[in-house]
Amino acid sequence: MGSRHQARERALQILFQYDIHGKPGLWLEEFWKPLKADEETKGFAERVVAGVLEKKKDLDQLIGKYATNWKIGRMPIVDRNILRAGLYELLWMDDVPAKVTLDEAIELAKSFGDDEASKFINGILDKVLATEPRLAAKRADATGARLEGIS
Repeated sequence: MGSRHQARERALQILFQYDIHGKPGLWLEEFWKPLKADEETKGFAERVVAGVLEKKKDLDQLIGKYATNWKIGRMPIVDRNILRAGLYELLWMDDVPAKVTLDEAIELAKSFGDDEASKFINGILDKVLATEPRLAAKRADATGARLEGIS
């Protein structure tokens, strides 16, 4: 069985490379060779990467809307790609609960970003989840999960 956390790490690494190179190439063909990833892990990572690349313009507009005083191009590459992947999961991956997406994005920021990255990522994703009309169902699920944990 694959690890979605590991898949998210791999997706972030691939998205980072896309930001640098701008297109696939030999680097993408070589990426998976030294890694021991099962098909489930690889499939989830590639699903996230493909979705982010397909929806990149929409994702960047959304990040720009919620990241006040930040331009997407001025953000650290790691931060903007964690945000892109997290927003893609929130908006287009119905099978992933919002709480899982937020927790995973924060963990990636702690592992790959600087000291402030996790707070920044959490703040943006939390604002989007709380206010974006398209996320009403996930917002309700996240609220219900929090309330269940209290009782």
